[in-house]
Amino acid sequence: MVPQQHSFVRSLLEWVIIFALVFVFFIFIRWFVVEPYRVPTGSMEPTIEVGDQVLAQKVTINLGMGVNQGDIVVFRNPDGGSDHDILVKRVIATAGQTVDLQGGVVYVDGEPLSEAYAQGDSYPLAAQAEGVSVGFPYTVPEGCVWVMGDNRENSADSRYFGAVPEDDLIAVVFFRYWPFDRLGGV
Repeated sequence: MVPQQHSFVRSLLEWVIIFALVFVFFIFIRWFVVEPYRVPTGSMEPTIEVGDQVLAQKVTINLGMGVNQGDIVVFRNPDGGSDHDILVKRVIATAGQTVDLQGGVVYVDGEPLSEAYAQGDSYPLAAQAEGVSVGFPYTVPEGCVWVMGDNRENSADSRYFGAVPEDDLIAVVFFRYWPFDRLGGV
């Protein structure tokens, strides 16, 4: 009878260890590799709709590789007065590039952007976040990126809160997994 009890305890211990290892593995993946996010606003429409759930990879950010113009990023909201702590926007310009808004069009380093993904016109926003002054043309400071929502007429973005420090970037969006009818790469 003792060997059977020992076998049960040993099996139970093995299962507990397996579950603990799997849990640690998934926590590691979520913190350092990929994390799911739910998009709370319509600022990225039509590319990403309100309530879409996306996956964003963290490897690029965690390894200090930086982001590229056109990437859709997840970052900490610089506007402390907002209801949303995390935002999702598109990188329009990186450090050292100059952004200008003329006639509803975005120019980067004097060249108009071809933005088939954008909805609406790109104009400076009248309201500015507290302590932020954004005039155009605007040169993105070192260690920062300029972000804008694809829904230009319904997005509080760098036009509102200024350039985003690269330290506030969390991840780069690469895949929409919900809703299923729009499943696929972003």
